[in-house]
Amino acid sequence: MDPFLVLLHSLSGSLSDSDLVELKFLCRERVSKRKLERVQNGLDLFSVLLEQKDLERAHTGLLRELLASLRRQDLLQRLDDFEAGTAAAVAPGEADLQLAFDTVCDNVGRDWKRLARQLKVSEAKIDGIEERYPRSLSEQVRETLRVWKIAEREKATVAGLVKALRACRLNLVADLVEEAVQAQGSVSESEDVWDSTVSSSEAP
Repeated sequence: MDPFLVLLHSLSGSLSDSDLVELKFLCRERVSKRKLERVQNGLDLFSVLLEQKDLERAHTGLLRELLASLRRQDLLQRLDDFEAGTAAAVAPGEADLQLAFDTVCDNVGRDWKRLARQLKVSEAKIDGIEERYPRSLSEQVRETLRVWKIAEREKATVAGLVKALRACRLNLVADLVEEAVQAQGSVSESEDVWDSTVSSSEAP
């Protein structure tokens, strides 16, 4: 799997709805209005920029400018790690964790505070999240997960998140997370097998 695409997937999973609105505004001079109207998430926007050659693995200047405009130092750090060749931005578990975050955001809904407390997010931070995103449950959930990840660092894993979900009796969401991660793993394994097969067939 292309590490740069893994990075973009990771960045997309960490963007809030308000972040996406700002990015679309900033890209108005590069991307047509019709294309921007079809953009529903970060991956959609990154895909357009990749197609237009505005975004490439060797040329991340535009990506850096966009993240800087959002004042998202956490995302800029991931880009720095990627460009420095460190494992932090492209660790195998990173894509799985971001996929788990997406699944939780889509399915937890009004139970997010129960999950937040199980993840040991303080009441003060929970109140702050609710005040910052009063009209968006998905952003409340995503910010909760972001706070948890920052606090736990390398201890923030899919297994830990699933355990917390089950402790909250959110077993259906936990099942969906596990299924999504397992499905992604199967796709990755299939791609690896395909690449190996192609390489073998091309060998003299």
